[in-house]
Amino acid sequence: MRYVRVFAPSHLHAGNLDLCGDMGRLYGTVGFTLEGPGIVVRVEESDILESNDQHALQALRTLRERFNLRGARVTVERSYPPYSGLGYVTGLYFAVAEGVSRLYGLGLRLEDVALAVRRGLVTALGLYAAKVGGFIVEGGFRKDMAEREVPPLIFRGDIPAHWLFIVALPYGPLPRIQRFRASSEDKALSEVREDCGLASRLSRLVLMKMLPGFVEGDIKEFGESLTEFNRLLGLAWSSYQGGTYCCPLVEKGIEIMLKHAYGVAQSSWGPTFYGLTDDEREAERAASEIEELLKANGGGEVLITRGRNRGIEVVDYG
Repeated sequence: MRYVRVFAPSHLHAGNLDLCGDMGRLYGTVGFTLEGPGIVVRVEESDILESNDQHALQALRTLRERFNLRGARVTVERSYPPYSGLGYVTGLYFAVAEGVSRLYGLGLRLEDVALAVRRGLVTALGLYAAKVGGFIVEGGFRKDMAEREVPPLIFRGDIPAHWLFIVALPYGPLPRIQRFRASSEDKALSEVREDCGLASRLSRLVLMKMLPGFVEGDIKEFGESLTEFNRLLGLAWSSYQGGTYCCPLVEKGIEIMLKHAYGVAQSSWGPTFYGLTDDEREAERAASEIEELLKANGGGEVLITRGRNRGIEVVDYG
């Protein structure tokens, strides 16, 4: 039986540039591609659609409708929780599409897949993480073209190899956030319209501090801008989150992380949060303290990982 095995990276949100839209575009996203955790799927020839993962099966059904896919069997061999702030569903959809495309020689572009499966269109971070990896800034979508066009990539850079991400995923808040993502996220995204002065502040932070810090390799300047950028967005979403961050546990974790990292942030709606440093000892200290915090509050996972400067990869053929 012919097959391909595909690896898709996770990604971390820093936040969105513009929830106001008075210049004709909305959102625009800043974020990072990670080496871990990742998704591994095995895609095999089949006359029917079958999978051990409900999201992968839905991806196959959508691909069949749009691209006349005959059939395929998808086995998700490595995963992490969906709707946890790490981009699982988007990454999985693109991994399945890449596997099917390689297996049957369909030549699918990820942009075409994004439009077909309606992933990576409101924010395109997941699309560009899958396509090119690295540190990503995308320019948002035109308001009259919502989910009908792919937001443009306006900056992409290689994440320095010595930069370390301390990534924490608390289990306790996860079910509540997963329910929110499934039932209320679309409503929240459609209703939030912030003061456009905040959009100006966020855009200046990115253009005049975050990007210069990144280009010059100044992790301190970059980290300061990341923390402030994410904090301001948390305030904008506070009526939905109940605070600057998604829950008191993440807020406490952010406080701990700030003692050891140059920059900290909650990814998307959480509960994943993370810190950025270039000091291995500080990364290990942060991870140890966060592990103790999570152990006492419902459990969770903490890992130290690096940025990934490439996207999806076919790792095995058979």
